[in-house]
Parts: sequence; C-alpha cells; structure tokens
Amino acid sequence: MNQQWDNSSPIYRQLRDRVVAMILEGVLKEGDPLPSVRNVAAEFRINPLTVLKSYQQLVDEQLVEKRRGLGMYVSAGASAALMADERRRFLEQEWPRVRATIARLGLTSEELLPMPAAGAPTKDPS
Repeated sequence: MNQQWDNSSPIYRQLRDRVVAMILEGVLKEGDPLPSVRNVAAEFRINPLTVLKSYQQLVDEQLVEKRRGLGMYVSAGASAALMADERRRFLEQEWPRVRATIARLGLTSEELLPMPAAGAPTKDPS
C-alpha cells in the first residue's frame, strides 16, 4: 500500500479505500486475512485506533468479518458487492460527465474505439 496521505479526507477513510482497492484488484481475495491493526499502524506510523476505525467501517459494510481471536478476514461475496457498487457509482456519477465531454468534443465511436492493427490480437466477443 502507498504510504502517502492527502488532506482531502480523513486517514481512516483513505485506508478503507486502499483496502477496498486491494479487494477489487484481487490482491486480497475472499477469505484472506487483513493485515493486523498493529502491523498497519506501525507500517504507516498512524494511531492503531485510526486503523481500527477503518476496519470497523469495512465490517459495518459487510466487506470484512471479524473472527474472534483470529483477526479480520475478507467476507465471501465482498469482491462482487464492491464491483457492483463501483459499476453503479461509475454509471451514475462519472459516466454522465464523460459522455458530456465526448459530445462536447464531437468524438466518434471510431475515434474512441480504434480498429486493431493488422495482425494484432482481438478480443473474442463470446
């Protein structure tokens, strides 16, 4: 995980977002343990309560489960739930702006999705 923090949002929220990104990217898979609160706090030189607050938010969102005496683990279905949420957020919040920019610039589908070069591998549509 990147150790840089920005001032735009609280550290616990940024840490939560980093764990979410790790789940979406497949770095953390369902059933994998999260790094311990102490290890994360030491690595990032932040208060353990900040890490705990971040992890608790993930528990509240049912993306992570607590296992008494064992730690925190990525919940079954977390990746699919996050992907669905990210897709919904993109389509509702980001896509309208992207679409408006495309229209404003007069871009065509051919410009946006160029034909593959001769001999280049293509994606199988099936």
